[in-house]
Amino acid sequence: QVQLVESGGGLVQPGGSLRLSCAATGYIFGIAIMGWYRQAPGKQRELVATISSTNGGSTNYADSVKGRFTISRDNAKNAIYLQINSLKPEDTAVYYCHAQRVPFDYWGQGTQVTVSS
Repeated sequence: QVQLVESGGGLVQPGGSLRLSCAATGYIFGIAIMGWYRQAPGKQRELVATISSTNGGSTNYADSVKGRFTISRDNAKNAIYLQINSLKPEDTAVYYCHAQRVPFDYWGQGTQVTVSS
């Protein structure tokens, strides 16, 4: 079993920045990929960014966040991060941390990001 705990969400003004963190605990051996998803009110959960646990830490981003969001990892801390810059109101959502160890998917409880003036 893997536990994921997110932190770092909050209320920010448009154009502001946040840094989300996700710490993984439990049986983390064999996790191939971790990432961030988000779900806005009334919408489906969508991919934000992923980072590979191997393969040099290759990353993947949704087109809507490229150039503004940066995913990174700290293997020593079993953690991943999401640096969010130039926030827009449409970035408002609950952000979820995700980990995959085939065939299992693990999710955190989510952290709320609200962008509003």
